[in-house]
Amino acid sequence: MPMEPPPDLASLSLTDIARLLAEKRLPPVEKWNPAHCGDSDMRIARDGTWFHQGSPIGREAMVRLFSTILRREADGSYVLVTPVEKLSIEVEDAPFIAVELKTEGEDRERSLAFRLNTGDLVAAGPDNALVLRETADGPHPYIHVRGGMEALIARSVYYELMNLALDENADPIGLWSDGAFFALDGSA
Repeated sequence: MPMEPPPDLASLSLTDIARLLAEKRLPPVEKWNPAHCGDSDMRIARDGTWFHQGSPIGREAMVRLFSTILRREADGSYVLVTPVEKLSIEVEDAPFIAVELKTEGEDRERSLAFRLNTGDLVAAGPDNALVLRETADGPHPYIHVRGGMEALIARSVYYELMNLALDENADPIGLWSDGAFFALDGSA
């Protein structure tokens, strides 16, 4: 059975997004604990491209399928896991990229949602925090996705967030989403 195409974020309201998130059923990878079988010979590059044996995986549906069985281990490593096997996968930065932003409301009434490069949707809030990490090459914004995994927020989406935050004149610079405040100036 083929996977359904990802929804178009621009055409959805935040209410629609909340409903889709509530309906989303991912495999229970946190309950699967097979023996480690080896290396998958797969890698997720910093730009979100998935590779197998050094070649990019060109089929979007295949990447989406693999992303549903991705898990972060307690030691910070990543694995692809099924009920019967567990294979290591290299992740250069974050396993997902937030590529599109949807916002509704203002100030404390604002809600933010992101579409990931895998087509998944994530709503920022108490369970899915936005964080900004300073690195040698500048700030890197992330949003928590699930199970200790994050999405790197694409630079263009980060600029959208910063423009919204600057327009609201919050001190510190940041945004509210679903009742939680997220500093975007590195102060939190």
